[in-house]
Amino acid sequence: MSITSQNKVLSKECLINVHLSLVWHAWTNSDRVSQWFAGEANVDPVVGGAYELYFEPGNTTGMNTKGCKIEKIIPNQELNFTWKGPDQFRDLMNQGDLTLVKVKFEKLGENTTKVEVNHVGWKNEKDWNEAIKWHEMAWSGVLNSLKFALEKGEGDLCCQPE
Repeated sequence: MSITSQNKVLSKECLINVHLSLVWHAWTNSDRVSQWFAGEANVDPVVGGAYELYFEPGNTTGMNTKGCKIEKIIPNQELNFTWKGPDQFRDLMNQGDLTLVKVKFEKLGENTTKVEVNHVGWKNEKDWNEAIKWHEMAWSGVLNSLKFALEKGEGDLCCQPE
């Protein structure tokens, strides 16, 4: 896994030892997303479709990405969706223009897939540094959970409230 946040782009990647189609399905099927990313998910895998995660299932007022949409989708290659930050960054990140998560998928072998997450749209203001730092930690947890869920069937949900 690698981490960079140069020029306000947060980038992470990991290799997952499963077929590309399984990794793609894990990101684009609501039932699968809710097994490794957030406790509840509403994913409609079309441009303009929902990419909503509910980190506290049933809570539609906090700790969620309600209203986020898929901006670009190329099956088995790329998935881009708008993003809302967690409650502690609500006033900073969830007003006006949202940040964008770009996920790229690359088949490296029959059963090896590279997943690259690029989170863009960060503002150049000092207040955003803490949000970037938090998301660096969170995206590491997300990709680790995905990897364990797909390789071992043991994904832990990322970013759960304490």
